Amino acid sequence: MRDGAVSGADTPEPFEGPDRPEDANTGTPGGAAVPRIPMPRSSIEDTGEPLPDPSPPEPVEPLVLEHRVLKSLLGAWALAACSAAESAAVDDHLGDCGPCAQEALRLRDAVGLLHPEESLDLDPGLRTRVLESCLGRRPPRIPVPEWAVPYDAETARLDALLQDIGDSEWHAPVRLRWFEENGPVTRKTTVAGVIAHLLAVDGLVGLALGLDDPLGPETKGPRDPAHRTEAYWRASYFPPTRAVRGPWREQTHEVIRTVSFAGGGSGTLPVPYGTVAAPGPDPGSGAGSDEVQRIELPLRDSMVDRAFECWIHAGDIADAVDYPYAPPAPRHLHRMIDLAARMLPGTLADRRRSGLAAPSRGLVAAGAPGRSLRLEIEGLGGGEWFIPLDSPAASASAEEEVAHVALDGVEFCRLAAGHVSPEEAAAGQDGDREAIRDVLFAAASLSRM
Repeated sequence: MRDGAVSGADTPEPFEGPDRPEDANTGTPGGAAVPRIPMPRSSIEDTGEPLPDPSPPEPVEPLVLEHRVLKSLLGAWALAACSAAESAAVDDHLGDCGPCAQEALRLRDAVGLLHPEESLDLDPGLRTRVLESCLGRRPPRIPVPEWAVPYDAETARLDALLQDIGDSEWHAPVRLRWFEENGPVTRKTTVAGVIAHLLAVDGLVGLALGLDDPLGPETKGPRDPAHRTEAYWRASYFPPTRAVRGPWREQTHEVIRTVSFAGGGSGTLPVPYGTVAAPGPDPGSGAGSDEVQRIELPLRDSMVDRAFECWIHAGDIADAVDYPYAPPAPRHLHRMIDLAARMLPGTLADRRRSGLAAPSRGLVAAGAPGRSLRLEIEGLGGGEWFIPLDSPAASASAEEEVAHVALDGVEFCRLAAGHVSPEEAAAGQDGDREAIRDVLFAAASLSRM
């Protein structure tokens, strides 16, 4: 740009186009200089004209009411149900009347109690739904067997509970409860002691999978859960602390990884739970027994059993630290109930051999129809199961039904865990009272330390 030159953009020419905008779009001489976009309109604030004066809201005149009327309005005032004039009258009155002010404060606090507090805990089924959604989009390269999913879910839920408790709560007293023969049994421990118990008993599954024993290499062979737990507690120089959480959680992860790599076919692998002294033969079954009876569960059932015990003991811990804890997801709860129902015939036969149940009423060959009890489980994880009464190998069916028991799903699990007495468990009973009693006591006998 030369010195002294002035750009046309800096000195715009005055607008000399047509008066109407439509004329500017014609091909008239000089019309090419007319802008096609209209200029922005000026704001009223730039014109110097007075701004509109909005009318102020009309003041609410307080009502002049008697003291007894104002006192009767306190409840509606606390609920914010008064009109504007009534609220203004009550507000003015509360500044002058001490008794009414105290009553209003009490009512306002009571209103807060009318709205129940919402739990901050997540839905126990949320984790399952999120995982299903993720795995539905991208299936896992090495999936967890379906029968191991309840154990995976329950150990994760318990670990989330343990993350929320403080150091002192690890020493909160917990009373373990189970059922032996015809009565309840208890054992005192702490929150840390419960996790040590789970670590020791889960080690039975780990041993079956070839993992290291948490009790140490000096432990020779698997023993029953109670002996393993007592041995672990005795081996600790100090009572268990929150430090036990790490080994327990590491073992649960290792078990899940191992069964996942082994595949679904590993579900038949036997998991020994020790041995018990076997009494004489059961006259109703026609089978004899050895002096020592070996207790085993296939891996697929053992994983469900460990999930069940993890949930039950998580509830014990939650009660000890005053923490809410929900039941498992319905399909996981159904697997737990199904396992307990399938174990009932054998447990009933063991109690009969020990003289703790009524003798069999007739010799029933394996596979032959025999007297049956219909176990109806209501609510979460519910269903129907027919329990053979005269022999564990007999065929149970509705045609041979002599008794009917109805229970809630969670209540049945509490019975199988020894947390509810058999006399108080059944919500509905019909038919042979002796058979009902024997089956309910057999369900409680499924529990152990």
